[in-house]
Amino acid sequence: MKITPTKIPDVLVIEPQVFQDERGFFLESFNQKAFDQAIGQHYAFVQDNHSRSQANICVGCTIRSKMCRAS
Repeated sequence: MKITPTKIPDVLVIEPQVFQDERGFFLESFNQKAFDQAIGQHYAFVQDNHSRSQANICVGCTIRSKMCRAS
């Protein structure tokens, strides 16, 4: 996570690290620990993730084969 101060007091630009390949991408849009360290105080927000996948691909998801079997 890259955090950049702005000219406006207490306003920060937060840029997530994006992991991308031919299947799509995954990013952690917020991380509590990294944010608290960057601003030097605790802010009550836990974590938010975002992903985008190509057709028939689910990036960032884990599915156990037992759950996918047809009855």
